[in-house]
Amino acid sequence: MNRQVVSAIALAVAALSAGQALAQDATPKTREQVRAELQDAIRNGDLQADGETGMTYRQLYPSRYPAAAVAAGKTRAEVKAELAEAIRTGDMVADGETGQKLNEQFPGRYPATAVAQGKTREQVKAELAEAIRNGDMVADSETGATFRQLYPSRYPATTVAAGKTRAEVKAELAEAIRKGDLMADGETGRKLNELFPGRYPAKAAN
Repeated sequence: MNRQVVSAIALAVAALSAGQALAQDATPKTREQVRAELQDAIRNGDLQADGETGMTYRQLYPSRYPAAAVAAGKTRAEVKAELAEAIRTGDMVADGETGQKLNEQFPGRYPATAVAQGKTREQVKAELAEAIRNGDMVADSETGATFRQLYPSRYPATTVAAGKTRAEVKAELAEAIRKGDLMADGETGRKLNELFPGRYPAKAAN
């Protein structure tokens, strides 16, 4: 048996022991849970490979392991808590084609969701279905672009505002793109010309 295999086995045993010790210090875990976590760590390359540098197998050989998806700006605990809450409330997409969530397909299995004041549950569901059908859902959180804007051929033509021709609307859109007068950050509402002022012509002072 070569040294790498012996080292990997030793690390696995150490990780199992450490996992059991931590499990006793925190919330109790079964032997099966600890073993499952160890297997998950081995599969993901999260075991320490180099005792001197502390690097994991994933860090040394990233191509051998699946990419780790970690939400930017959130701790692992926060991500796990959000996932647990989404599972508890059924707030997870169940049908990729319609965008329906588990709590929409099986409302009796989950606690009732808070509905916006002044609107019935049916109205909210109808608005969501309409937004999905028209492609008005945000597809890119970085730019704020909707599915309709990214894939216009997939959705029915929108009704143009009264008093404006299609050409006028297209001209206004082109002007907004030229000036960077489009929302760039869905969270703050800031526009492209506010985030990157050097890329666009200066606004005329009022």
